[in-house]
Amino acid sequence: MPRVLTDERRDLVKAVADFCRRECGTKEQRDKLTEGGQEPHNQKLYEKMAGLGWLGIVIPEEYGGAGQGMTDLCLFLEETAYGLAPISGFGTTVITAAAYEKFGTAEQKRRILEGVTAGRVEAISMSEPGAGSDVGALTCSAAHVDGGYVINGQKTWCSNAHIADHILLIARTSLDGSKHDGLTQFMVPTDAVGLEIRGIETMGGKEVNDLYFTDCFVPDSAVVGSVGKAWPQLMTGLNLERMILAALMLGTARRAFDDTLVYVRQREQFGQPIGSFQALKHRIADMATELACAGLLVYDVAAAIDAEPNRVFAREASMAKLKCTELAKHVTLEGMQMLGGYGYATEYGMEALLRSTVVSTVYGGTSEIQRDIIGKTYGL
Repeated sequence: MPRVLTDERRDLVKAVADFCRRECGTKEQRDKLTEGGQEPHNQKLYEKMAGLGWLGIVIPEEYGGAGQGMTDLCLFLEETAYGLAPISGFGTTVITAAAYEKFGTAEQKRRILEGVTAGRVEAISMSEPGAGSDVGALTCSAAHVDGGYVINGQKTWCSNAHIADHILLIARTSLDGSKHDGLTQFMVPTDAVGLEIRGIETMGGKEVNDLYFTDCFVPDSAVVGSVGKAWPQLMTGLNLERMILAALMLGTARRAFDDTLVYVRQREQFGQPIGSFQALKHRIADMATELACAGLLVYDVAAAIDAEPNRVFAREASMAKLKCTELAKHVTLEGMQMLGGYGYATEYGMEALLRSTVVSTVYGGTSEIQRDIIGKTYGL
């Protein structure tokens, strides 16, 4: 985290850290909260955080939030990830809330943003079986009829749809123009007639879902923003999505590093702590250096976004997402190696950290896509 914090931010970090130690600081507590690691989101714990005002950290004050910026959000995300708090619904909720704040009607803003501060979960759905990194290739359709739209098609990899109140759906309303034209955002209740939510089994537990729309009707009032303009609307949220993922993986990487450090200090072989052997000592040094660099990058970009909130920092946000997700995967793999057989055992938790990081280089734009974006900003 940044070297210099205001008193308010220092208090926030301390309060979140204390909460996590108290509520989910032991493996026994986390197992109970997550049904043995199968449920990465615990709604009761989530609502406790809502009661403390943390879930509305970036929600405007008029909707019950704190109205803070990217730096405060990253501090909260990093500390909850470090503390292993099972609140996986928060990331998609914040991303979705930002879209409603920018483009929603007065009623949509009231319903969604006030719901977020109260502890409700929201989800967003873009990917399809044939449209992953190439979001513009999506085919899920929303045909206009009298009074609304009829949605048909399949979505996939929708995080938290099974625990969300609504899905912010990106669907095709027109075939005119380029593949990025004719896309529209809709607010779809998860209990809508014609929507089936089916979980996808993953090594991370119950996280993602397939969505099946069969003649699912939504009224005209469900449109979020302008019809046919979802693509430029989505582009305005890239800073937020990438920084959320960067901060979460920075906290996860820190946790994996600290757990590894404890182990190599205590574990003895050949009459001395294994961390004293040069082979491990140098790897610890390299990881510590990389973590320090990643932290400086994240909070430098966060400060820039706070200074110019309406500017898209495509290069910098992609760098933060790329660096932190790749580093988190590397640190957990190194932790697995240094813990030896214990790294593979569920008792020690390193394998769970690994499972939570390997997908981070895929969701929210793969590492390959992030590198491509960064390269393009240099005219390549």
